[in-house]
Amino acid sequence: MPESTVAAVDLGASSGRVMLARVGRDRLDLTEVHRFANVPVRLPDGLHWDILRIYRDVLDGLAAARRAADGEVDSIGIDSWAVDYGLLDARGALLGNPYHYRDTRTDGAAETVHAQIGVDDLYATTGLQFLPFNTIYQLAVEGPVLQQASRVALIPDLLTYWLTGRHGVEMTNASTTGLFDARRRAWADDVIRRVGLPLGLFGELRPPGVVLGPLLAGVRDDTGLPESTVVTAVGSHDTASAVVGVPAADERFAYVSCGTWSLVGVELDQPVLTDAGRAANFTNELGVDNTVRYLRNVMGLWLLSESIAVWERAGLVSDLPTLLAMAAEAGPGGPVIDPDDPVFLPPGDMPARIEDACRRAGLPVPTGQGALVRCILDSLAAAYSRTVREAVALSGRDVDAVHLVGGGAQNELLCQLTADACGLPVVAGPVEATALGNVLVQARALGAISGDRWSMRALIRATHPTRRYEPRSPFRPQRHPRR
Repeated sequence: MPESTVAAVDLGASSGRVMLARVGRDRLDLTEVHRFANVPVRLPDGLHWDILRIYRDVLDGLAAARRAADGEVDSIGIDSWAVDYGLLDARGALLGNPYHYRDTRTDGAAETVHAQIGVDDLYATTGLQFLPFNTIYQLAVEGPVLQQASRVALIPDLLTYWLTGRHGVEMTNASTTGLFDARRRAWADDVIRRVGLPLGLFGELRPPGVVLGPLLAGVRDDTGLPESTVVTAVGSHDTASAVVGVPAADERFAYVSCGTWSLVGVELDQPVLTDAGRAANFTNELGVDNTVRYLRNVMGLWLLSESIAVWERAGLVSDLPTLLAMAAEAGPGGPVIDPDDPVFLPPGDMPARIEDACRRAGLPVPTGQGALVRCILDSLAAAYSRTVREAVALSGRDVDAVHLVGGGAQNELLCQLTADACGLPVVAGPVEATALGNVLVQARALGAISGDRWSMRALIRATHPTRRYEPRSPFRPQRHPRR
């Protein structure tokens, strides 16, 4: 079975990178060839992504991948954050820079949508957790520009269109829109009609693992890539790729994909569309190989990164290792806040908001940077534990370990606090789970590897080290009948 050289374009909410991988039956090498900042732009009409700058960096990254691979890149796959999109007119031209999900234009939009289709009916069809920036709510406030639109292109699909000229919507990301039928695994036509959106906006769905086609000639000119390079659909929602990159050996695991956001849940075969799941605000999103990512969003390391940005501007300590050492010295027993409080969603002075949240809750206010970082980490660990317990209870999935992947896997204090809070071992790593899931789906589509997601995970275990953190507390989740 021949090896493949593939490139993963992995776009996060604060940075993007292009990773080059060499993949074969016993080989999984991954190298970063280009990294760039992903900085939103605030205009008079709101907060936007600088999508043209992102695309320029993608092209530069693909050129770097070609140079690092001595000219031969077999395939490219793109993953990114969910829910955001660009609108294209009938000629395929972009109708303005995509809005950022943290923009305030969707304030009150959910109430408007829910007047057209009730929350119960919406969840029974889509199984999607309520977040005020879900695609369905963003489209509800688009206004006259929607009349000019011919297509809605989620961010990875927009970039894929620019690379290949081919329209389509990858399914794992489609499942995050609030317009996707969780049972039928198709567009929720009735929901789309009831909220007054044209059915024609939503393109053909494509599953992960489909080879989409070659690059446009202009893209080849910009990157130097050969005619043989193709673009392959991967789990284009970055969490879908990250869950493929979880190095679990069997189904009895929970995961925390920890970055700007933390996605906490379990992997299932079928959605859970119960009233209890709706009340707990759990989501059913599609994964690779027709799995279901049953999870809930937790605010994540956004709280820490925004705090560091404030301290850096003020000339205070802002390097992460020092701050984590200060947090460890602060010790346990400090205040624990709800990291999902909507007050923490917009950019701004996060330390002041955290201190105010403590006051409002009647909790001691953290004194000093170390105490505030410890408050963030304790609060995240508590939220992870609470979400894992609810996932177990709602899904009936037994859990023996928590896999923490993504950037947070490098945070030793957070990993240990999570093990303590969950009362379960935490297996930390790989940091690059999203990129690994991306390249493995590409390699399988090209025939460089074979097998299901468990075979891909076995290759990760064989080639990428992890670290195990044992709990220092006695909690074990209640057992439920196996599903």
